Amino acid sequence: MVAQNAAGRVISEEQVGRLIGRLKGEIFLPGDAGYDAELSGFNLIAQHRPAIVVAAVTGDDIAAAVSFGAELGLPVGVQATGHGIAAPAEDGVLVTTRRMNTVTVDPLARIAHVEAGAQWHQVITTAAYHDLAPLNGSSPLVGVVGYTLGGGLGPLGRRYGYAADHVTRIRIVTADGRIRWVTPHQHSDLFWALRGGKGSFGIVLALEFRLMPVQRLYGGGIYFAGELAGRLLRTWQRWTQHVPEEMTSSVALLRLPEPVAPGYPRGRLAAHLRIAFTGSEEEGERLVRPLRAVGPALIDTVGEMPYSAVADIHHDPTEPMPYHERNIVLDRLDHDAVENLLALVGAESSCTDPMVEVRQLGGALSRPAEIPNAVGRDGAFVLSTLSRPSSPDQVLTAMSPWGTGRRYLNFLAGPDTAEAAAESFDRPTLERLARVKAAYDPQNLFRIGHTIAPRS
Repeated sequence: MVAQNAAGRVISEEQVGRLIGRLKGEIFLPGDAGYDAELSGFNLIAQHRPAIVVAAVTGDDIAAAVSFGAELGLPVGVQATGHGIAAPAEDGVLVTTRRMNTVTVDPLARIAHVEAGAQWHQVITTAAYHDLAPLNGSSPLVGVVGYTLGGGLGPLGRRYGYAADHVTRIRIVTADGRIRWVTPHQHSDLFWALRGGKGSFGIVLALEFRLMPVQRLYGGGIYFAGELAGRLLRTWQRWTQHVPEEMTSSVALLRLPEPVAPGYPRGRLAAHLRIAFTGSEEEGERLVRPLRAVGPALIDTVGEMPYSAVADIHHDPTEPMPYHERNIVLDRLDHDAVENLLALVGAESSCTDPMVEVRQLGGALSRPAEIPNAVGRDGAFVLSTLSRPSSPDQVLTAMSPWGTGRRYLNFLAGPDTAEAAAESFDRPTLERLARVKAAYDPQNLFRIGHTIAPRS
């Protein structure tokens, strides 16, 4: 016996040998040197323990892994960076894609071609050389593919929409082991579902997407002491009612154990205003002035900046850590919502969550994509929390009266979020996704993580 899955199925040496013969990459079995290292990811709240890990270096490797899983009746999953881990694989085949990370840019067409394991910092740097920018998220270490398939809500969102809105082609291995190009004209139903439906439909080998003509921002962050959190959030709530869609912003209430910058109050509450404005420096200064007037800043980095420095806006953590990430979409952020949120997480509360953030939606995020996709468009704000392992979901439960009933798929991580994919879509969208799933993966081979169940 070489390996045994959680259901007791024996995977023989002969079967493993046949798989090895089809691969250019390596495989790892439980107990092998390198097994644990290959499974390491950014979010340490859980770890996959599959029967077999395939460290893919080509699309054919991924196709072989998918066919192997299908032949043996094993579930198949994928990991690039491990930021969004949900239900950890206790069984089956896990494909790791970190070695497939080539990024190329066509500056004339303003198109990026990105392999399965690429991270956003690679695209940001490559695009900036051509005075272009991708619709990346707040962290440059997140995988491009998972982020984009989940929608992709980033610092340019209100100006240009979701990252998924700008995908032009997808190369994918489906449950039958075939490698397909998926476009608006080829497998158009799958093209719709992948852009927003995430990893239920296959393993993506590569994406192509449009880049934006953005070289610089008026952006950065302003940190305020915790006692100013209420004043900042109230001012920001009124301010968001009048800002242009070139302004994307959020407010995070932080209780971080380590300082993110000189002047940050270690372990104590701080309020972090996050600004990304594509207009002029002069207009940005004018728009931000009422927020600066909230009080003295601990740190103020808001100003003219190259887009290549976009990670400085959020200052997301760069070292692996365990956390739950949860969220709800809000249909409004009125006075009562702000006061309720402050009672839950403000300076006088007992909250211990490392981060509670409110991001403004609207603008291009509320308009339909040029080529329709599965990304939800309702809501005015997203409220998300980063909490410690075993922490209950108290904040979001208490804020549900202001919710749309929907969640944003990318801001879900941790074992208790595995079933939440169904809560990220309205009923017609979920039913359509289930039909596409039934057409391309009727046996639910891809069921590790945030997945959609097939339904005819």
